[in-house]
Amino acid sequence: MKLLDAMILVRAEAVKSIKSVAENNMKFFSISFEKSVGAIIFKEENGIKKFLLLKYRSGQWDFLKGHSEKGENEKETLSREVFEETKLTEIEVIDGFRISNRFFYTAKGSEYEERIRKGFGTSIFKRVVYYIAQTKKADVVLNFENKAYAWVDFDRAIRMIGNKDSKRMFKKAYYFLDKRGLPR
Repeated sequence: MKLLDAMILVRAEAVKSIKSVAENNMKFFSISFEKSVGAIIFKEENGIKKFLLLKYRSGQWDFLKGHSEKGENEKETLSREVFEETKLTEIEVIDGFRISNRFFYTAKGSEYEERIRKGFGTSIFKRVVYYIAQTKKADVVLNFENKAYAWVDFDRAIRMIGNKDSKRMFKKAYYFLDKRGLPR
């Protein structure tokens, strides 16, 4: 997405959010610009790649991701988030793949309440950078952010992932691995 396209998207979504705020007599509104780092994590099982999907509190299945903290580079954020959300410590980031996604959303439910309490904006323009990582460990220990996890093959992952942008990025990651000659 080009910068101009992103700015147009932010403006359109901001106008929609402002109307929503006005209609609902809400007194708090601001836009947060956030960056997260995520991982498309896989392991090999009998020559087949199995990908780790997490079920978020929203009920949606997606890849692991989390906010960058002040002073962290992307790889540091990646390692910290992988450990915090799964307790996996032995991951190998695959060189040559880095993809990002930008989107705008309005916080709802418990996320909305938490953002109000912390003084964060409830309209969020987010950029998520994804890497591919491999692990040999299958034992995942979830934290409070996620309801479940699954190690699934490509076809099942495509069916489970709810977000179209995540599906698009996953397909690119999968074909990247395929081109590198890593087992499917």
